[in-house]
Amino acid sequence: MPVTAEAVPADLGSATARRPRAAAEAARYGVLRRLAPALKHDMVVNLQAVAMMAEVLHARLERGRVPPSDLQASISKLNRLAREAVMNCLKVATWLQPVEDEGIRLGDGVDECMALLTGNFNFRGITVTQELRDSDFQVSRVAMCHLLTAALITLTDAMAAPCEVQIRAEVVAGFAELSVRVTPRRDAEAMPFESGYRLLEWADVQALAAAESVELARGTDQITLRMPRAIVTEPLQIAPN
Repeated sequence: MPVTAEAVPADLGSATARRPRAAAEAARYGVLRRLAPALKHDMVVNLQAVAMMAEVLHARLERGRVPPSDLQASISKLNRLAREAVMNCLKVATWLQPVEDEGIRLGDGVDECMALLTGNFNFRGITVTQELRDSDFQVSRVAMCHLLTAALITLTDAMAAPCEVQIRAEVVAGFAELSVRVTPRRDAEAMPFESGYRLLEWADVQALAAAESVELARGTDQITLRMPRAIVTEPLQIAPN
């Protein structure tokens, strides 16, 4: 007897729709867990500088006779460090709760991802070369950060040894095309590596690409992303008088 629409459980359609979303959420969580040490560092580095500066200033004030010019300079430096700490914390917060409809220039997006991965890659003997064509073309910051980072981690996890990563980014036929390729390094010995969380897999990249409507292609040692131009729709703001 054929299955009719009436014979299908009422929640089957919603459960099927939830599967891709759950896979994308699991992939995002995996990326965040792998980036956690770098994100933590970015949050506390400026706060530690503020604390150290405050302790030095407090010690000088206790000894007395701090010239007004020195006091003013120290307070100005504290203020600058505090502002930088706030900006870094806000940047990290966007990984946890992304801002909707935020675009980022293609090259800036690559730089932002690499800033979080450089320390880990250096420790593992992974070198990176970039070929970025200067362009004002903007892509979704959320899609860029999660997808490019996931592609980089997935490919290097699969190598399990020192390697060279080549990143190429350009605009082709109205789309941003990013290619990430890995090749083994013959001039470096394998280094012990513990990820601290599960290794990322091709399925994670696929889930993120589907969630962000990004075209995806995979080769033996290469992943290519094809991303549309970001269309930012910000509410109209009235300039103050």
